[in-house]
Amino acid sequence: MRLLVDSHAFLWAATDDPRLSETARDLLRWTEHDVLLSAVSVYELTWKSVSGGLSLPDEPGRWIATRMQAFGVRALPITAAHAAAAALLPPIHRDPWDRILVAQARAEGVPLLTIDARIRSYDVETIW
Repeated sequence: MRLLVDSHAFLWAATDDPRLSETARDLLRWTEHDVLLSAVSVYELTWKSVSGGLSLPDEPGRWIATRMQAFGVRALPITAAHAAAAALLPPIHRDPWDRILVAQARAEGVPLLTIDARIRSYDVETIW
């Protein structure tokens, strides 16, 4: 199974946070899954770390890269098509980071691993 992981789900998996659902935890444990982390999630987590909203145990870029490697997660770049599709989404979710994730999941034909209820209002498959 291919799936795209929302920023919070990646963070919670990497820090063994109990808020991560058992379904999400199980999906991330299996190495046969093709787990993707968007470049926008790397941006979001790095931005929150350097702006003081998130404390990470190492420099953000290094910490994210080591956690991606540990979980076998691959980076998903943001394409021009993803950006255009995100801008055309109905204004259900105002967070541009989440809008890009929705557009990427739809364009790539993969479910989005997220707890975000507003994302579920879009025509996109979600798992939690």
